[in-house]
Amino acid sequence: MKKGLLALAFGGLSIGMTEFTMMGILPDIAADMGLKIPVAAHLIALYALGVFVGAPILVLCTGKLAPKKILISLMLVFFVFNGIFALAHNYWSMQLARFMSGLPHGAFFGVGSVVAAKMAPTGKKAQYISIMFTGMTVANLLGVPLGTYLGHHYSWKITYAIISFFGLLTSFTLYFWLPDISSDPSNKVVQQLSYFKKSEAWLLVVLISIGTGGLFAWISYISPLVTKVSGIIESRVPIIMFLVGLGMFFGNLLGGKLADSISPTKASMICFFSMSICLILVYFTSPIQWTAYPMAFITGVISFTIGSPIQMMLIRSAEGAETIAAAAGQACFNMGNTLGAYLGGIPITLGLAYSTPLLVGSGLSFMGLVGSFIFYKTMLVNKNKS
Repeated sequence: MKKGLLALAFGGLSIGMTEFTMMGILPDIAADMGLKIPVAAHLIALYALGVFVGAPILVLCTGKLAPKKILISLMLVFFVFNGIFALAHNYWSMQLARFMSGLPHGAFFGVGSVVAAKMAPTGKKAQYISIMFTGMTVANLLGVPLGTYLGHHYSWKITYAIISFFGLLTSFTLYFWLPDISSDPSNKVVQQLSYFKKSEAWLLVVLISIGTGGLFAWISYISPLVTKVSGIIESRVPIIMFLVGLGMFFGNLLGGKLADSISPTKASMICFFSMSICLILVYFTSPIQWTAYPMAFITGVISFTIGSPIQMMLIRSAEGAETIAAAAGQACFNMGNTLGAYLGGIPITLGLAYSTPLLVGSGLSFMGLVGSFIFYKTMLVNKNKS
């Protein structure tokens, strides 16, 4: 494997840890700062807001720079603000640092996706992109459990100090391992923004924001699902989360191969359809305790196959504006995070079972399938016109 891809994957690991570890140590932060958990949960929303804001703005502001310089700069910003978060002594500074630490997320994966695609040999672009996202799956598999353990038994500040250090380490690996890829001299802000004049660009925004919500309607409530519905004791929840992370690891690689083998749009339709069916299957099997373990792995596999096909759909639809399109995809993915968690929580607040978010997630994934089909037909029509 090329060292440059490993550097990109290490960035994915760092970003994955800062995003997802927060869910595991939220009670520890709340207790340490004297906050109620719903108030401390604003730190999760602020990070997602940072991703949403930072993805397009940072890409547009750095468009003239070489990709290597952009990626190194983004990880240095990541290093600084995660470090400030670890050292923060009041909630206001924590909120600001959390928002700022989310800014590099979308831009890193946007620029990184384009770089990975340029490094790839013919017919393997999606697979190279999936290798970069493997870092995020490893974060869920190993980094998040480790960070959660340190936060529970020692201090959440130690966890985020380590995450900050990973950002600095990523900057060094990018500097020494990533090849120099020249920037596009014709790359202009107007050219990048012109992508959003296309109807297919907004179709992708909608289908990603809604379709990926299916994943988060499931995973946001997985702990109460397996404990209150499946009857698994709380001490075994980490096993469930490990199986989910393991499934995501393999699913991410599978999605890259699938997108290269058929086409990104067809792969997207298959992934969204499979996710919709899988969540219904989990709904009906969740009362059976032993099924929770294999279904955690299977759903993890299926849920993360979508990443690379979506990135390739964005890149292929945005000739001359690939970076802003790929970065916007990450912003939409975080919108799906917020939308899935919010809509999935509505039936719970109405007093329904903790398995009902699965039905919401299935519906969201099915809407992603419909959106992908419409996108496929739209691209066919445009191709025939040209």
